[in-house]
Amino acid sequence: MSGDRAMPGRLAEIGLPPLEVRLPRPEGGRWRAGNGGIPGAWHFAGAEPGPHLMVSAGVHGNEIAGALLLERWLRDRVRPRRGRLTLVFANLAALERFDPADPTASRFVDEDLNRVWAPTLLGGARRSTELDRARALLPLLAQVDVLLDLHSMLWPSDPLFLSGPGAASRALGQAIGTPPLVVADDGHAAGMRMIDHGHFGAEAAALLLEAGPHWQPETLVQMEQAAARLLRHLGMAEEAAALPPDAPLPPGRLARVTRTVTATTSAFAFLRDYRGGEVIPRRNTLIALDGEAEVRTPHDDCLLVMPSPHAMRGHTAVRLARFEG
Repeated sequence: MSGDRAMPGRLAEIGLPPLEVRLPRPEGGRWRAGNGGIPGAWHFAGAEPGPHLMVSAGVHGNEIAGALLLERWLRDRVRPRRGRLTLVFANLAALERFDPADPTASRFVDEDLNRVWAPTLLGGARRSTELDRARALLPLLAQVDVLLDLHSMLWPSDPLFLSGPGAASRALGQAIGTPPLVVADDGHAAGMRMIDHGHFGAEAAALLLEAGPHWQPETLVQMEQAAARLLRHLGMAEEAAALPPDAPLPPGRLARVTRTVTATTSAFAFLRDYRGGEVIPRRNTLIALDGEAEVRTPHDDCLLVMPSPHAMRGHTAVRLARFEG
């Protein structure tokens, strides 16, 4: 319900100040059926030929802002002037479990849907709720020209785009301009994200938007601004569409990850609280300890990308990046 003010104890237990759920729970069931044979996937065609844009939300079921944006676009009948627009509620089963009283609990059902996109996993025999869902979405993913995957963040960080492989993805993120940072990386040791799928590369483009903190209105605003600018950039927005007003923006700044720090012990710890987007001026600055191993900045003006102070063993603790240009 709108106005929920959950103060989950679980967040305090891991060292994060309590966060309010300041967004309403998505309607969910109303949009579950879809309109093209895949549950939760909605397809709309424009009158003219053009690109196929897919906007996905709820890859992690506790990240509800993206699902709320898709619901808004569906209610407001946002349609493409040209090409095809597909809106996908990705992890339906996890989204439907979202509970404002315990908002971190529904990230996934069996495993992280954003770590299962390797061909060996998708083509293998193992089954889970998320693998089954990825396999159901795969034929759709193979058709799109542009993917915008909507996410939010638990730990404090400035909004950013993570770009899929290939120059087309990086250039697209810079052209949108909001948020003003595009980070090119090689993904996670724990598994392949949807934007890392081999379909995206020389021609098809993929962006993962980390729009801001979970469950906050400003995160939903950032998502809609970025998605609307993408729709306009692709020449797909109808003039009368219920979209936020646009204004010229400078191109986004590009940073490339030079090192992905994966926690190798259960004792990974930063030396102080760092915020994502913080720049460490000096090379060789000690920023964390992984057990007895030191983690130091590999170069001057080192950008910290989404540091996770409670990274589990085998999971990404922080990405270290260098600005380009």
